[in-house]
Amino acid sequence: MACDFYKLAVPGVKDLSPYQPGKPIDELERELGISNSIKLASNENPLGPSKQVNAAINAELSDLSRYPDANGFALKQALQERFNIAAGKITLGNGSNDVLELLGRVFLQPGNEVIYSAHSFVVYMLVAQASGAKSIVTPAQEWGHDLDAMAKAITPETRMIFIANPNNPTGTWADQSALDTFMAKVPDNVLVVLDEAYTEYVTEATYPDGLLLQNTFSNLIVTRTFSKAYGLAAMRVGYAVADAAITDLLNRVRPPFNVNSLALAAAVAALNDEAHLQSSINLNLQGMKQLEQGFTELGLSWIPSVGNFITLDCGKEAAPVYQGLLQEGVIVRPVANYGMPNHLRITVGLPEENQRCLVALEKVLSL
Repeated sequence: MACDFYKLAVPGVKDLSPYQPGKPIDELERELGISNSIKLASNENPLGPSKQVNAAINAELSDLSRYPDANGFALKQALQERFNIAAGKITLGNGSNDVLELLGRVFLQPGNEVIYSAHSFVVYMLVAQASGAKSIVTPAQEWGHDLDAMAKAITPETRMIFIANPNNPTGTWADQSALDTFMAKVPDNVLVVLDEAYTEYVTEATYPDGLLLQNTFSNLIVTRTFSKAYGLAAMRVGYAVADAAITDLLNRVRPPFNVNSLALAAAVAALNDEAHLQSSINLNLQGMKQLEQGFTELGLSWIPSVGNFITLDCGKEAAPVYQGLLQEGVIVRPVANYGMPNHLRITVGLPEENQRCLVALEKVLSL
């Protein structure tokens, strides 16, 4: 008689649903028999990596038979020099998502509570549930984090709080004053994970630098990634900056060689190419204005965003609009699973991609 392997799984994992990524271009074109599709669904950098990054990757190809540096010395050194981070505070991950999962593995167990906001990154729920911890979801305020509500939700069972700044998928953000006030309310034994995956795109004067804030609050953990502004989504490399004791614990469970040699070399090169990063930021600012102007002309509203994406209010159920855009070869991201059934998240692309999206939207909404 066959074994029911689902009964063998731990409860948190058994009840999970797999993370659903944005639809790949190849998959859409196979399904519909079309070509020349564009993808504005996964918040990728439309410029891609810089020439310096490509050269760094090519230089590593002759050593593919060798294991990568398990400690990532060169990348850690580059991060320390670029951001003035103290030695021993950095944990490297296979994308920042990897680090979030390591945090759950080290610090969460049944009986703990994890606080995060409605309409925030779905991985926070996955991390909590996989560890058997209880999710406490606080109501959003104007689609963003209500930090006062999150602070009031803290109980003796609270072990971890996730804050995305800017938030995905809404693009909302908390300013320096709000975050300072919040951190002052959090007990020292409650870990606050500040997810800054989109921090490089933010140009607001009062936007806080989590790395500076981490020097003040030892229970603050800052996570960042090279997948977005640096254009290395396929390389999968991110990092956390935390108190040295937290970093030591994370590295006890971090898989050996979790960041490959190509990714390590690419990240160092990307970090040192300030000109390419600035070009990516400028392109995003221009593209955001292009999309906002287009939405205005179409009579549509949206959630103001400081990331490299914008969340559109379709004014009705968004699923048919999403399907209509797919028929036009335009892939965006539905966010009904974030409690936003009338919205679509659209990544800022190249000017011609943004325009194609706007033309497709006008066509689909007129049907």
